[in-house]
Amino acid sequence: MFVNSNQKGNVAELAFAAEAARLGLSVMYPLTEHGRYDLVVEIAGRLLRVQCKWGRRVDDVVAIGLETSRRGAHGNIRSTYSATEIDAVGAYCQDIDACFLLPIELVAERRAIQLRLAPARNGQRAALNFADQYRLGAVAQLAERCRGTAEAGGSNPPSSIPPTETEVRRVEEVGAHEFRNRFGLYMERAAAGSEILIRRHGRPYARLCPPELKAAGAAADD
Repeated sequence: MFVNSNQKGNVAELAFAAEAARLGLSVMYPLTEHGRYDLVVEIAGRLLRVQCKWGRRVDDVVAIGLETSRRGAHGNIRSTYSATEIDAVGAYCQDIDACFLLPIELVAERRAIQLRLAPARNGQRAALNFADQYRLGAVAQLAERCRGTAEAGGSNPPSSIPPTETEVRRVEEVGAHEFRNRFGLYMERAAAGSEILIRRHGRPYARLCPPELKAAGAAADD
């Protein structure tokens, strides 16, 4: 039994670092303290500033608090994280002994987040975050596959910057059923720069793309 939140934070950080090392990822620690991130993890050639958090299981969800608190002149000051401070949140849930990596696009300016371990009882699927999508091992494997695809195709890694004429934007293909089940995940990927091609019965059905790509297409039409 942990006495305070500092102990939970220490355990979460150590557990996350150990799991990252087990997966063959490089883990680095800052030499100075009191920064907004706890450690740096290299995934698919990219260095990610990671803030580690404790997660707790509540029924069918893993609840993760994202607020920070520090003493100020007039009491405690609570704040959230932004993309200028960290690249991701790493979470450890002792109840299920699992580590998760949540991209900043998912957690920025939020005070808490829930990862579902099972489908909602009311059948809701849209706008839900499923735990399996963000397990550290799964995220690392996906990043390596995407990196391999980009290198084989001669394109650059996906980003929020529109591609130049010599760049090729990464296109992900997904079935309509999978897209409905993980709508929130594909929304985040599109916002981060990916183009999502949705297939229904094997045929192209719809396309989800970043706003700047749509704007560029509209300008070209004009």
